[in-house]
Amino acid sequence: MSKQDVVLGIDTSCYTTSVAVLDLEGRLVADQRKILTVAEGKCGLQQSEMVYQHTRNLPELMAGIDFSQLNIQAVAATRQPRPLAESYMPAFLTGWGLGQNVAKVLNVPVYALSHQENHLLAGLWSAQGPQASRFLMLHASGGTTDILRVEINEAQKITLTTVGESIDLHAGQFVDRVGVALGLSFPAGPALEKLAGEGKSNITLPVWVKDNKVSFSGVCTKAVRLAQAGVVPGDLALATEVVLGQALGKVLRNICLAQQLQDVLLVGGVSANQLIRELITATLAKDKIKTFVPKPQYSGDGAVGAAYYALLQVRKD
Repeated sequence: MSKQDVVLGIDTSCYTTSVAVLDLEGRLVADQRKILTVAEGKCGLQQSEMVYQHTRNLPELMAGIDFSQLNIQAVAATRQPRPLAESYMPAFLTGWGLGQNVAKVLNVPVYALSHQENHLLAGLWSAQGPQASRFLMLHASGGTTDILRVEINEAQKITLTTVGESIDLHAGQFVDRVGVALGLSFPAGPALEKLAGEGKSNITLPVWVKDNKVSFSGVCTKAVRLAQAGVVPGDLALATEVVLGQALGKVLRNICLAQQLQDVLLVGGVSANQLIRELITATLAKDKIKTFVPKPQYSGDGAVGAAYYALLQVRKD
C-alpha cells in the first residue's frame, strides 16, 4: 500500500502548540493542538515558560499523528510574529527548529513564514476567499489588533501592509482582562463567549474609533471596575462582545472606504467569536463590503495555515 503524500505545518505561538497535516489536494489529514497552561488568576506567560511548554508539547502532538502511512513532501513552520526583519519572539523558534530538523532528516524543503501569514493562510484555506488581489484583513487576538491590506500578485507573493491598529490594548487583552476580573481562566475568550450567552443587554460600554485607529484601554478600565463592583457577569460579558464588534466594525468600515476595498477577512482568536463576527459583518454590509469568516477553529492559533503555505510552495514547484 502506497503512502499518502502530505505537507506538514508547525506553529508555536504564545499560547498554543500546533501541528497540522494537509494532503496535496488541500484536505485536512491531522490537526493537533495543545493550549499552554497559565496559572489561575494570571494574565500571561513569560517567553521562557512558553518555550519550555512548547518543547514538552511538540513530541506529544507529533506522536498523535500516524506518520507511518504519510509521505511528507514539504514542511513549513512559523518563525516570527510578523513578516518584518525586526520581528522576533523566542517561542516561535521552538517549532521552527523542529521543522528544520524534520525536513533535514527527510531531505525535503522547509519553508518559514510569520505567525501573521499563518493566520492569513488558514483564513483563506477555510473561508475559501477572498479571491481578490487586494483586500483587508483583521488580525485580532491577545497579541495583536492589526488591520492589514493584503496584496497577492500573479506569482502568489503576499504583501502585508498595516493600515490600521489599536493605539493601546489589543482586543484579546481587553477580553482576557475582563474575563479574569470575572473569575474566568486565562485565556478567557471561549469562556467569556459562553458567559455572554447568559447575559442581557443591560450594560452599554463606550466605543472609541478615530479614522483607522481604535482604543480599548479606557473601555477596559470601565469594564473591569464594573466587574469588581459586582454587576451580573453575563451582562458584562455580553457588553464586552458588543463593544468589540461595534468598534472593530466601525474602524474596518472607515479603512475600507478610504482604501477602496470591498472584501474583509477576519482572523485571530477574537474574530472567532460569533457575535463579534455578526456585528462586524452587519456593519460592513451596509456599504456592500463582503466579510469572509473561516470556521472558528481556524480563526484562532493553529498550524493549518503553515501547512497550507507548504502546499502552495509544492504546487509552485
